[in-house]
Amino acid sequence: MSKPLSQSAQKVQDALGELGMSLEVLELPNSTRTAVEAAQAVGCQVGQIVKSLIFKANRTRRPILEPLGKADADFVRQQTGFAIGGVPPVGHSHKIDTYIDRDLLSYQEVWAAAGTPRAVFRLTPQDLSKMTGGLVLDIK
Repeated sequence: MSKPLSQSAQKVQDALGELGMSLEVLELPNSTRTAVEAAQAVGCQVGQIVKSLIFKANRTRRPILEPLGKADADFVRQQTGFAIGGVPPVGHSHKIDTYIDRDLLSYQEVWAAAGTPRAVFRLTPQDLSKMTGGLVLDIK
């Protein structure tokens, strides 16, 4: 029998279910807080790690998932409901404009944070696009 998910990881699992996605959140014994740690934990390339970076517009203070001014930890938790190091692409407290790096589309599968610094889930770039409604851009 598998161990129940932590509250934050379960919130992500529930959000995936509400989106009709049959993806499984995994809580791992090792940290997945950074892209390097996450890649080591799941055995993939660093480029396959979905990095949910939260920024805020300096003028409007709107949250944005990818470039602008980096948001502080309090802003990230307030807007997403998750702590830095575990911010998933879904299940946020508020709607967030999302941008997807075109480089992710070159992989058959990618991994995303799932609410805690030890929780992740595997998905395809197409799943990521579908679940977030994110705009694909060349971000580098």
